[in-house]
Amino acid sequence: MATKITFRGGAGTVTGSCYLVEHDGGRFLVDCGMFQGNKTIRELNYAPFPFDPGAIDYLLLTHAHIDHSGLVPKLTRHGFAGPIHATAPTLDLLTFMLPDSGKIQEGEVERKNRTLRRQGKPQIEAIYTQADAEVALENVAPHGLEEWFEPGPGVKARFWNAGHILGAVSIELAIDDGGPRPLRVLFSGDLGPDEKVFHLAPDAPEGFDYVICESTYGDRDREDITVEARRAALEREIVEAMKRGGNLVIPSFAVERSQELLHDIGVLLAEGRIPASTPVFLDSPLASRVTKVFIRHADTLDDIALDEAKLFRHPNFRITEDVEDSKAINRISGGAIIISASGMCEAGRIRHHLKNNLWRREATVLFVGYQAPGTLGAIIQGGADEVRIHGSDIKVRATIRSLGSYSAHADQAELLAWIRERLPVSGGIFLTHGEDHAREVLSGLLVGEGVPAERIHLPQLDDVFALKAGKQPLRHAAEATRVRADQIERDWANDYVAFTLALSRRLDAMPDDETKQDLVARLDAVLEEVPD
Repeated sequence: MATKITFRGGAGTVTGSCYLVEHDGGRFLVDCGMFQGNKTIRELNYAPFPFDPGAIDYLLLTHAHIDHSGLVPKLTRHGFAGPIHATAPTLDLLTFMLPDSGKIQEGEVERKNRTLRRQGKPQIEAIYTQADAEVALENVAPHGLEEWFEPGPGVKARFWNAGHILGAVSIELAIDDGGPRPLRVLFSGDLGPDEKVFHLAPDAPEGFDYVICESTYGDRDREDITVEARRAALEREIVEAMKRGGNLVIPSFAVERSQELLHDIGVLLAEGRIPASTPVFLDSPLASRVTKVFIRHADTLDDIALDEAKLFRHPNFRITEDVEDSKAINRISGGAIIISASGMCEAGRIRHHLKNNLWRREATVLFVGYQAPGTLGAIIQGGADEVRIHGSDIKVRATIRSLGSYSAHADQAELLAWIRERLPVSGGIFLTHGEDHAREVLSGLLVGEGVPAERIHLPQLDDVFALKAGKQPLRHAAEATRVRADQIERDWANDYVAFTLALSRRLDAMPDDETKQDLVARLDAVLEEVPD
């Protein structure tokens, strides 16, 4: 049969990366990530896989971020028993990240079930548990960079530095498809920028049949900035936040971003560029454990400005794991830097710190990473006056700031350069892991550089393509589409929260009870017309 690729995630969205490859020798996955974003997208994590996990021979992972690895325990829970191929640093990170994710799933389901019990509704199960995650990591196969290995019959694979996070790779595949030569495919994974502390610029060979490339920042360029210029920008944000008198809250991904921030803040403290008395809290058990992995692999890191013995160890740093220590931070009303996960504010301790600080005019919230549409982070960053956290409506009075130079993703110019260096591509380029607008803009730029438009593809979720060496891909009709493209950016749940907040404000502003009652009655009449 022809080799087929099905885009089971990371298509039209920047999360849930998962690609199913089927060929004469078997079936395998590249990545198996968790969906993040609005309620409709997140619900995909609870639904059955659109394939049989027990029929998957093996899994190739580009890196440890949860949107690329977060459903691996669910995969094994439902029958997958093959090996997981990745770099040693990626597997080291996952020994903490996946059990932590399982613990989060258990906690979220416990909270949801309390609400469902009160409503008399059926209980739900966790996507997976901490124990499931530990089982998933029992069959792993670490590999170095640029070394060929054979994960299964008819397939050779090789990892290339992607420059994104510790252990992140692009994956080169040579698949025997019965032709005179193997089918050559390259999965970019997530690509890092040219100027990034800890990692060298991305690298890979050229001359593929197909390239599957991420496009997160396909529609935008960041200002060209050196590591030192980025550090200076962070210095300005910290100094201004401390002048306001409140806390500086930084939502941050536990992996890489938190360590970059600690490293740069450590440099600023060592050089006397920010107040010497500033306490810096890294409030994330996962980030604490991940930091230890970074220390273990410090000899592989690039552009470290501090001696390895001092890396992440400044006396002002308070790396908290205990719940009581975390709660104690909320008693601090000003003068502290609080770094906490998750980076998009969708779960974890950051929500408690936002709940405690967003309403304070003297506080500052600094975003240092991408905020997917529909996430709490995107809503705050977009200028919302009020948000809902843990069932409470919180006024947004804090100063909201963003610093794009900490992105771990290549920007538009860097993506174009990376693709250009992979040419010629004889079959096709698939732009994935990006919103539609970003992919469309990047596609147009590639056409402007001479890539034929018919060789550029923007797959949607669950799209299927047949691949053949030297040929353009043949698109097959998807058996079913789990989510429409228009539901990815904003869904009914986002609109419902916005409506209820707006209704609450409108009622509060009305002059008397009679006017309020009239509005409620009119809304109730509309509901009566809606069929059950």
